Amino acid sequence: MDGNKHLHQTSFYLLLFVVSIALCFVLAPFFSTVLWGAILALIFQPVQRRLVAKLGRRRNLAAFITLTICLLIVIFPLTLVTGTLVQQIASAYAQVRGGTLDIGAYFSQIVHALPQSIQNLLARYDLMDLPGLQQRLSAGAAQISQFVATRALSFGQNTLQFLVSFGVMLYLFFFLVRDGREISRLIRDAIPLDEQHKLHLIRKFTTVIRATVKGNVAVAVVQGTLGGIALWVLGIQGALLWGFVMMVLSLLPAVGAALVWAPIAVYFISTGALAKGIGLAIFGAVVIGTVDNVLRPVLVGKDTRLPDWAVLISTLGGISLIGINGFVIGPLIAALFISCWDLLRRDQHSIEHDNPNTDDDPV
Repeated sequence: MDGNKHLHQTSFYLLLFVVSIALCFVLAPFFSTVLWGAILALIFQPVQRRLVAKLGRRRNLAAFITLTICLLIVIFPLTLVTGTLVQQIASAYAQVRGGTLDIGAYFSQIVHALPQSIQNLLARYDLMDLPGLQQRLSAGAAQISQFVATRALSFGQNTLQFLVSFGVMLYLFFFLVRDGREISRLIRDAIPLDEQHKLHLIRKFTTVIRATVKGNVAVAVVQGTLGGIALWVLGIQGALLWGFVMMVLSLLPAVGAALVWAPIAVYFISTGALAKGIGLAIFGAVVIGTVDNVLRPVLVGKDTRLPDWAVLISTLGGISLIGINGFVIGPLIAALFISCWDLLRRDQHSIEHDNPNTDDDPV
């Protein structure tokens, strides 16, 4: 009798595993849609709870209002910025292809403005072949611009697929916001772990998701906006495009927006525009550079942050593995990994505390 029960239980777990894997394959085409619908629902869940309390437990109306707020402060502004960004990318590609924007020529001007000692050092390592470098830089810029422009064109051609995914995301967002607490309770009850472990991991999961998206993205948007405004004031073409690039790089600690504004400041200084170069360098170091130190602890919280090196490596690894979604998935996996090992350490410490003589050598 026990053998049949064990067989039935094993068969059930096998069936559960198979149908779970099958569901993952079914949802794979809408992975990004489901992911961002769930992330937005998690972020806006506190808004939903407040509205439910004020509206007399009318969850449908509260979810509809929450969806409207999300559209107004997240979706619509992002759509407008994306449209303008696509136009600037197409313009930059046309300039590179037509020769108006010559990256190699800019590099050549910087090299010629360097001190003679540095030029001699570059020549020693065969780095003064300016025509060859200029050609390679221009070709590389053209390839990058062509790749981005092709992606933008592909995005435009797949408008129907985008609209379907966008509608599914909003639909999913509505129900996850409305029924989020019940869904969370069901998932928590179904996880076969110790209750304290479940609560710890679920809190870590929620904290990392909110910190990564709400905190880090907010910091990146502020840094990218400030950098874009600074470049626009200095007369740099495609300031919105470069601001977006700075925003993306700001997601990476220890890398940041300096990869964009620092070379531009060096170019200004090297070509004689000292006021612009020094002004941009000071603004970048003092204003853009300190935004992270001021805003991130407020929006994320010092006690919820991973080490910068862990965020950097996990973010880069996540992006290289699964694309833009990796900037959320990578740190999340790293945080859960650290949390699981921390729980194991606590359990072992608890066992050693309950059995203090287990490690003593026998007499």
